[in-house]
Amino acid sequence: MASGLEPAVITPQKHDPAWKHCQMFKNGERVQLKCIYCSKLFKGGGIHRIKEHLAGQKGNASTCLRVPGDVRTIMQQSLDGVVVKKKNRQKLDEEITNINPQPHCEVHSLTHQDDVTTGIPLVGVNDTVENNSSLVVFREEGLGTTNSRSMDRRKRGRGKSSLARDAVGATNGGVFSSKMGNNYVHTAIGRFLYDIGAPLDAVNSAYFQPMVEAIASGGSGIALPSYHDLRGWILKNSVEEVKNDFEKHRATWERTGCSVLVDEWSMDFGRTFLCFFVHCSEGMVFLKAVDASGIIGSSDALYELFKRMVEEVGVMHVLQVITTSSKDEYIVAGSRLSETFPSLYLAPCAAHSIDLIFEDFGNIDWINEVLEKAKSVTRFVYNHSEVLNMIRRYTSGYDIVEPGVTHFATNFATLKRLVDLKHNLQAMVTSQEWMDSSYSKQPGGLEMLDSISNQSFWSSCTLVINLANPLLRVLRIVSSEKRPAMGYVYAAMYRAKETIKKELVKKEDYSVYWDIIDQRWEQQRHLPLHGAGFYLNPKFFYSIEGDLHSDILSGMFDCIERLVPDTKVQDKIIKEINSYKNNAGDFGRKMAIRTRDTLLPAEWWSTYGGGCPNLARLAIRILSQTCSLIGCKQNQVCYQRICDQRNSLENQRLNDLVFVQYNLRLKQMIGKSHGQDSIDPMSSENIKFVEDWVRSKDICLEDQGTSDWMAVAPPSANTMLLRPSNDDAEDLGVGFDDYEIFSRAKEDEEENVEDNVVI
Repeated sequence: MASGLEPAVITPQKHDPAWKHCQMFKNGERVQLKCIYCSKLFKGGGIHRIKEHLAGQKGNASTCLRVPGDVRTIMQQSLDGVVVKKKNRQKLDEEITNINPQPHCEVHSLTHQDDVTTGIPLVGVNDTVENNSSLVVFREEGLGTTNSRSMDRRKRGRGKSSLARDAVGATNGGVFSSKMGNNYVHTAIGRFLYDIGAPLDAVNSAYFQPMVEAIASGGSGIALPSYHDLRGWILKNSVEEVKNDFEKHRATWERTGCSVLVDEWSMDFGRTFLCFFVHCSEGMVFLKAVDASGIIGSSDALYELFKRMVEEVGVMHVLQVITTSSKDEYIVAGSRLSETFPSLYLAPCAAHSIDLIFEDFGNIDWINEVLEKAKSVTRFVYNHSEVLNMIRRYTSGYDIVEPGVTHFATNFATLKRLVDLKHNLQAMVTSQEWMDSSYSKQPGGLEMLDSISNQSFWSSCTLVINLANPLLRVLRIVSSEKRPAMGYVYAAMYRAKETIKKELVKKEDYSVYWDIIDQRWEQQRHLPLHGAGFYLNPKFFYSIEGDLHSDILSGMFDCIERLVPDTKVQDKIIKEINSYKNNAGDFGRKMAIRTRDTLLPAEWWSTYGGGCPNLARLAIRILSQTCSLIGCKQNQVCYQRICDQRNSLENQRLNDLVFVQYNLRLKQMIGKSHGQDSIDPMSSENIKFVEDWVRSKDICLEDQGTSDWMAVAPPSANTMLLRPSNDDAEDLGVGFDDYEIFSRAKEDEEENVEDNVVI
């Protein structure tokens, strides 16, 4: 790092998308920005210069050669949007300038409102608000000769949004400064969300910015939708739009196949819903939700429901049905489903299985002790605003708690975050600022100092992370929306066990953790799709020296027999496998060899598999599948209203609303990088995963006197720098020659055969 440069926090108030892809430093009073991909330092030009650099736009900045393609596209679109916004801004300025100036008494009244603590003018509200409310901006007694009749005429003449336009009416004969204008808009948005009780992460919706821009582009005369518009023609159009997207996904199912995903949701109001999704290479779509409260304990009823859903999607398209539950009723229903439809598999959710592994790891005494000691640190920090602010200053705004993909994964993701920030934390607890703080003398502060200063604690944390980190990588791979996991999951779990073995060396040590993995991963291990996915991924297949393990071959043969009912086509596939094994035809081209690592496996087969059409078709279908269901957030209010609604028309409308809502949310997930946005671990939206790390033992009024949420500094807007810089699947490497990892499964199978031998 250049001499004199100090890291600076990128606050959430910086909304430009380029802020997520750079670091900020200060050199005295000057601000400098650095690209996180190529590390180029910009001493001037601001965020716009960084954006040009990432977008590859020639002019004031050099082009970044390491930026991902999707990021470059976003930056290019943002630069294009700047031009449009400037034009809209000029148009709006012209409109505001042409507004007749208000009488002097009105301007005086507006700019000197009393009892408005924020100093921000607020929009007018209806007459139901009491006259002494601080929300009322236009008071009759403050408007000179204005009476209610003239006010009514003014309201009718100005249109529905004119109150907001008047509220931003100029002082000193002009418009508000940019900062004051933004504050006005932000306050209005906040008040709306507070009033309806919406979750505040609604602003992270991909549709929030387009909504705001659409309102702004409509100008001052725009008419807002009514309640009946939203539940009428707008919802109808949205249903049609989502159905069109759904049909686009359906059109790919014949070529790539699909997976039916079943998620059980237990609601707070005592009902149980089964939600059905369909996943293909284009992403995931929501099919429907069924109130299963009365049938959840019946394997026969579950079988009939699963059968109906598979038939609705199309039996010839479905390769597997994935469930997030391991209840006996699901297993029995799944077995019957496989008998009825021999061409599909029943599979448990891989992410759920890994979460159970993490749960078992956390129950090991010495690991549980490390986790509890780490939790004592974070609980103290996140319940005292002064301590939290100090931590964020010493960590450049980063949080020491990281919400994971699953509940128990959060324990190990957060422990890794603590290890990553070890030196920052040690610098804080040894600083004069901390020693002068009253919190350093409290029991919680002394306990925190003891842990952070204890090298034995950090050594234990590092060992836990070395055991858990390879499994965190497996979890990221199986829950990724960027690439289907089926071609990688077998290799990922192999590599996880190999890493644990290398870390602990002695068999009696690593066997403890292998036993946990094997027990929780047993159903996954016996799923032929995983072995076939490994076999058909050219990155791994061609890296094997010698013969492939029998488990992998058996998985491939099982998939041929099950997924291809026509025996003549099966025979053709076996012949075409020889071309694949011998690197014959297009498989042996230099381009095909080079792109084994760079193209997605299904794309590789689509490009170079033309000489083996039957094998290529099967390969594309297998390699396009997911292994997990990482669904979107539940909306309990909608489901409760569906349960309570006894009118068939309104019930249908509510089901259509749920259909639109979840498919819009799933559409956002495609290509979205987890963790790039600022996440507040203390928010109600994330508390279900991080509660053990931030909750206070006892919440009492005395403690709240020393904890002021209003004084808490916001977390960093850029968490990318603490996350893996490379693609997890690309880091799996090559070479799979540890026979012990394979032999465990073989030994289990031989033991089962011996048990079944009749003498």
